[in-house]
Amino acid sequence: MATETAEVDSKGIDQLVTQSALDDVDMRLREGIEQRGMGLMAVVDHHANAEKVGLELPPTRTFIFGNPEVGTALMQCEGSVALDLPQKMVVRQSEEGVVIEWNDPHYLVERHELEACELPIDKMSEALTGLAREAAGGE
Repeated sequence: MATETAEVDSKGIDQLVTQSALDDVDMRLREGIEQRGMGLMAVVDHHANAEKVGLELPPTRTFIFGNPEVGTALMQCEGSVALDLPQKMVVRQSEEGVVIEWNDPHYLVERHELEACELPIDKMSEALTGLAREAAGGE
């Protein structure tokens, strides 16, 4: 179950903490991405990569996914937004539980000066929050 959703300071990062097992969150996130018709391009396992070089890191995975129709519209508005696309969601183990983090689309508007374009930013934000809540084991 999700315990909170909050923006983390002014970095434009949204966060949700859950007591669900990391592998369960991983599975639900993969399913949620697929069910929403988005493409999962890659999952980076930072924990495994750290182990390969003899370092320790709690289980941490970055999911890289997106919808080309939405992403293309953002990049047509301002090419620099490609730095932040495709969308990413981090799932990591912490002392508080499993943390799910993602970029707030409203922050991308500010960072890349997308205000002049008519983009579905609120819809994107709601979709990402819904995806994170579903992955956390909530509705």
